[in-house]
This record gives sequence, C-alpha cells and structure tokens, in this order.
Amino acid sequence: MSYTADQKRYETMRYESCGNSGLKLPIVSLGFWHNFGDNNNFDNMKAMCRTAFDNGITHFDLANNYGPKPGSAERNLGKILKDDFVSYRDELLISTKAGYDMWEGPYGNWGSRKYLTASLDQSLIRLGVDYVDIYYHHRMDPNTPLEETMGALDSIVKSGKALYVGLSNYDGDTLRKASAILDELKCPFIINQNRYSIFDRTIEQNGLKETAYDLKKGIIAFSPLAQGMLTNRYLNGIPADSRIAKDGRFLNESALSPEKLAQISALNDLAGERGQTLAEMALSWVLKDSHVTSVLIGASKPEQILDNIKIVGHTSFSAEELNKIDSIVNE
Repeated sequence: MSYTADQKRYETMRYESCGNSGLKLPIVSLGFWHNFGDNNNFDNMKAMCRTAFDNGITHFDLANNYGPKPGSAERNLGKILKDDFVSYRDELLISTKAGYDMWEGPYGNWGSRKYLTASLDQSLIRLGVDYVDIYYHHRMDPNTPLEETMGALDSIVKSGKALYVGLSNYDGDTLRKASAILDELKCPFIINQNRYSIFDRTIEQNGLKETAYDLKKGIIAFSPLAQGMLTNRYLNGIPADSRIAKDGRFLNESALSPEKLAQISALNDLAGERGQTLAEMALSWVLKDSHVTSVLIGASKPEQILDNIKIVGHTSFSAEELNKIDSIVNE
C-alpha cells in the first residue's frame, strides 16, 4: 500500500530553532544507529519511519558507518524514501556524518578533504538524494589540520551537497576554533551532536555545552538513555532480548553494578512521582534548558517512538527535582 502521511502530524510536536539559524528541529529526532542495518526487519524499519513522521518527527539522523554493515542504514533509508517519502522530501531533515572507519586504506577515515568529500558522495548514492540537510564531521581528528576539515565542509555546502554542517564529538575548545574558521568562510555551521544523559555529563565538563550556547549553536544529544540503563528494563535482571544479552559491545553486564542499579531504582521512583516513566524523565532531563535543541532516540519498534514522544510538553523540572537527580547520581 502507498503511504500517505497523517494530516495532523504537526499538531503536537514542538520545534526549536537550531542555535541562531533559521532551521527548526523537532525536539525528538529519530536516530538510525542500531536498528536500521541489514540484520533488521525492513518492514519494521519502514513502520518506524512512518510512525515517526506521522507524529511530527521530521529529522532522520544517520552516519556513513551505521549498520551493520557500514552503509546499510543509509541504503535502507534510501529504499524507504523511494517507497514512501518522495513527495515529502522537502518536509524532512536528513543528516549524515563521516569521520570513523568506513573503507580500507588511508582515505577511509578521520577528517581529510578527500575522505569527507568521497564519503558524502557515497552517502548520497545510498540515500538516493541530491543533498543532505546536515553533514557532520563525526569526530575530532588530531592529525589533520582543522582548517582542512572545516574547509572541506565549506566546499561541500558550496557544492550544493549539504545545506548545513555540524560537528560531532568535539570538545568546547576545539569547537570554538572550528567555529571561528567556519564563520570566516561564511559556512552555515549550526549544530553539535554529542553524548549527553543524566549519567554522562561530559559536555558539561569539557566546555562543549556552554561554548555551543555562547556561540549560538544548537546541540542534539545522543545516547540520552545511557544505552538503556536509564529505563526500567534492567531493574529485575537482564532480559534475554536486551542489548546487553544480544550485544555487549556498547553496554555490558559489568556496568550494572549494585550501586548503579540503586541509582536507577531511585531515579525510577522520582520519575513515577513526576507521572513519567524513567525513560521519559531521562529524555525530558536532556531538554530541561534551552542549551539542547533536540534529543535523538533509538527505537526497535514503532511503539517505542510513541512512548518517547510523550515527553512533548513535559520537559520542565523544578529546582528540587534537578537537585534530587544530581544527588542520586553523585551518591
């Protein structure tokens, strides 16, 4: 059956300006990191994309190496775009990245002009689009001059292959230096993508969050649920279908120490007092102030997307609640 988007898709989602740019992002965006590779069910992927868009999630976030295998998430979205979203392309924000290992040899990694340009050309073919809305450099490169990497991003925008550029996994000091170069080039750099959650405050510690706010750049946060720890999923043991049980690369059983489980339990109790699940509270916490534009969710089924968007309109916290969260995490 052909897909027709829900006519009420924009009625409940909230959209925020990305820094001081004219681009608005939904406060909840859909990430393609884990569940859109070749080892996943294609019909389920399509259902998740439809559910997201039907509920106002206009932003689909990818990278060249998302899968498994690398490239497969982009290729699968390309098929979904062709099947379902051709007439909605101008209503979508599609982002992708390059910076991690993608192909063999010296030109398939890091931040050289050759790699970034070639990788985006490949991504556009897999996605079946003429341009992406946001193109990120995926991580800091200690060996390539920052001027070269930023110059490549600028050239890509001027070629028409990306509308905006972003930086991912940068710290505050490098962000400031990169932003100065991009400003001089008049390149539309608008957004940073970094890990951020109740359990991971790195962007508060390395200056990224405050620097981005000072420079009037947006932030989109990934891993807001700390790989599933900020849910009630592990409070009664490790389910057989959980990420820990199936794939321990990014979260393993040792992370769930008795101390960590006690923190999760206390946070779960606080979420209940707020009338939220722990996952909802954790997502809301990321968006508690104007520093963060959007939060990236991962989902393995459409129902999880519907659960996550319940946070719209419920991202405010009292000072007492914020202090209690901090005291739980710092115990």
